[in-house]
Amino acid sequence: MRRLVAFAAAALIAVPAVAALAPGATAPDFTTRGAIAGKVVTVHLADQLKKGPVVLYFFPAAFTGGCNAEAHAFAEAVPDFQKAGATVIGMSADPVDTLVKFSAEKCAGKFAVASAGPAVVKGYDVALGRQLAGRDITSRTSYVIARDGKVSFVHSDMNPAEHVAMTLAAVRKL
Repeated sequence: MRRLVAFAAAALIAVPAVAALAPGATAPDFTTRGAIAGKVVTVHLADQLKKGPVVLYFFPAAFTGGCNAEAHAFAEAVPDFQKAGATVIGMSADPVDTLVKFSAEKCAGKFAVASAGPAVVKGYDVALGRQLAGRDITSRTSYVIARDGKVSFVHSDMNPAEHVAMTLAAVRKL
């Protein structure tokens, strides 16, 4: 029994808890730099919300297997999100120069990917508690933010498989 308790305690310590903003919370506004179709852009959440709901999805690191697959899946679904009136924005702690290439290659130029600085990572509670190449990385967490700036849906799971389908379903319910 002691071994089981010790194993469970070790497992909890080894895996950081992922907390996220709850539905109903006000999404923190931000302005940051990012890229779309290989060009540097400024991304301001409040400006995007004027157009309709925003799917803000955080991913750990550009050019990694799961993040490449997730970006491709979001790119393929952009017409469906647009039909539902939503804008997709990818976010990671990657530097802008990395996101310039990622936006063109893995996002197919279909949506902006932006650099999440420490204030954005903290505000959205997406710090994974690990580093890659000396920088913090974020959890894989997707938010649907309604036009009024309130979080209407959250999905936090390191497996990228369900993020697109679940966020699209949540947008369609708005």
